[in-house]
Amino acid sequence: MTLHPDVDTAVALACDAADAWAGSDGLRRAALLDRLAEALENDRPALVALADSETHLGAARLNGELDRTCFQLRGFASLARDGGFYGRIDDPAVAGPPPAGRPDLTRVRVPLGPVAMFSASNFPFAFSVLGGDTASALAAGCPVVVKGHPAHIGLSRRVHQLAQGVLRSLELPEGLIGHIDLDTHAAGLELVAHPGIQAVAFTGSLAGGQALGRQAQARSQPIPFYGELGSVNPVVVLPEALEADRGSLAKTLAASITQGSGQFCTSPGLLMMLDSLDARALVGQLAVEIDQIGLHRMLSERIHQGYVQGVAALKRHPEVRTLTSAASTEGAGNGFVGLVSAAAFLADQALRHEVFGAACVCVLATSLDELCAVLAAVGGSLTTTLLGADGGGERDRRVFRIAQKISGRVLFQGMPTGVAVTHAQHHGGPWPASTQPLFTSVGFTASDRFLRPVALQDAPLWLMERCGVPV
Repeated sequence: MTLHPDVDTAVALACDAADAWAGSDGLRRAALLDRLAEALENDRPALVALADSETHLGAARLNGELDRTCFQLRGFASLARDGGFYGRIDDPAVAGPPPAGRPDLTRVRVPLGPVAMFSASNFPFAFSVLGGDTASALAAGCPVVVKGHPAHIGLSRRVHQLAQGVLRSLELPEGLIGHIDLDTHAAGLELVAHPGIQAVAFTGSLAGGQALGRQAQARSQPIPFYGELGSVNPVVVLPEALEADRGSLAKTLAASITQGSGQFCTSPGLLMMLDSLDARALVGQLAVEIDQIGLHRMLSERIHQGYVQGVAALKRHPEVRTLTSAASTEGAGNGFVGLVSAAAFLADQALRHEVFGAACVCVLATSLDELCAVLAAVGGSLTTTLLGADGGGERDRRVFRIAQKISGRVLFQGMPTGVAVTHAQHHGGPWPASTQPLFTSVGFTASDRFLRPVALQDAPLWLMERCGVPV
């Protein structure tokens, strides 16, 4: 494959910086991450205004996202200072023959090398140039080459310029944070194919992720591809949850479905319940609430058209009853609620596909067996929410077992659109939610994606003092 000069240059610079950064200590890595957070905060007004002009997400949402991005950078800085990424495990020597006897063994973790990071359309700060993927890779000791997203390319350029200023001030190589400003699918494939890249982090569409994943495996040296590709995030409302304030639940669901015009990877796209008068009333109230919510413009015309086509397919489906009636607005996808029986849902796999935007399919089941079959048919999902499953009886345990099998996070309260950045968080799930369900792209264990275990046998003192990292 012939590489674009910009791709080749960015990766070459990352490779030049890789060994020194892999050998850096936690204090040096923390200093960089802290300074990057400071640079974002110092340029906040201009960054938020630029982001809003490109994404239409609004100042309140973007300020909150910038806060989250700085929190992530500082959180990874704290972990770097503590040295926890090295993951050292010691097994002292035991005299005698094996299996009881053994040499001295120490297990450490070493950085993989340069990471290709693909910015997401829907999070111009938190999943972009200095987002969680970049922060976790830098903390692990890996340079990053970012492919900016065309939906907010001006913001990506400005943030990259800020990052380069921080690198210069700390006398660090520019290749630690590279940026590719090419709006082509070919450039993404070239970046993944470059022999200097050792891992890929991607958040985006199923089709795009599949193409990049195939490229990562087609290399003469296949590399790990960490892709987050799509999720319908089912919400199961059991009868006990309907006994409380149904109007409040409808408002909460509507707010979650329409948040950010539905452009969240954790937006609820599927609501399922046992059929009853209360369940049908909730679905009706949900449609009324969503009809009353005005949505802002979507991130791009391409994303808007994808949403329009997805909703149109649902409206044409002979088994789906459309409950919302809001008129379409140019550039903005009006919210959609559709109702379908469990039998029809199980019969047509097309009803299980994610529609990226404020759309929700409501499924009514005639029995617990049918409800469980619907949930199992969803396949891999980032989240499953179980409301009314607090009793712990056989029904609750049965539904939970399925939820745990298909998703990376199971909620019993609240809505899935809030993703806390913590040590315990897991943002992933079985295919197609992610390509590597053992790893997370959100939270402070995200650096595990970019570290490789090495066992050192009878290592000399000079090496052990550096946790296995050579000078």
